[in-house]
Amino acid sequence: MALTDQQKQDLYHYCLRLGDDRLILGHRLSEWCGHGPILEEDIAISNIALDLIGQAVGFLTHAGELEGEGRDEDALAYFREAIDFENAMLVEQPNGHYGDTIARQFLFDAFSFHLMESLSASPYEPLAALGAKTLKEVRYHLRHSSQWMLRFGDGTEESHARVQQSLDDLWRYTGELFLVDALEQRLVDAGLIPDAATLKAKWDATVGEVLTEATLKRPEDGIAMEGGRQGRHTEYLGHILAEMQILPRSYPGAAW
Repeated sequence: MALTDQQKQDLYHYCLRLGDDRLILGHRLSEWCGHGPILEEDIAISNIALDLIGQAVGFLTHAGELEGEGRDEDALAYFREAIDFENAMLVEQPNGHYGDTIARQFLFDAFSFHLMESLSASPYEPLAALGAKTLKEVRYHLRHSSQWMLRFGDGTEESHARVQQSLDDLWRYTGELFLVDALEQRLVDAGLIPDAATLKAKWDATVGEVLTEATLKRPEDGIAMEGGRQGRHTEYLGHILAEMQILPRSYPGAAW
């Protein structure tokens, strides 16, 4: 389909958002490689990290194509500053203990599942294809994180208390996932992407069902921590990028 220059610019930033979410979260999960609570889970969480980075490649590659300035997915991942990243603040939060990691993953997976399900019906074919491909993996990710929420929540007294605290601490970052700024509103009005605000009810239902079964209390919605989509991040993103970008910045253009 034919796009206006404004739509190309808006879609560029939208694909950056989707790619950055998955790149940063994938990097966070990769920090568990070799440190998982059990061998099977060490392998599982590492594979989910690889899935997320693979998804990021798809969205960032298309972002580079829309930008039209010759930047590929590697340039966008490794040669942007923190202020240029448009990921939600939720995904950059520290791993903490495994309950913190799983709670963060579950809250994001529930959002990503419903977003990709809707995005796969976009009339803009590149986004629809990326959405459909991502959905296949996210379906498994959500099942995995939901099962761990059940284990922690309906497990021991200690595991229940810890994962409840994880939810309480991370909940403030979930509101940003459903905020629609002027950029996204233009794409929504053009029928190119789903309205994130309309996904909130589906997310609430999915999250509520799992939390109820896990005997966990859903935190109250409050003031949303926001700004990541506009390049305003927590202090944690800078540390992630310093680690993630040091090799390509130290040896630009290096090849194996």
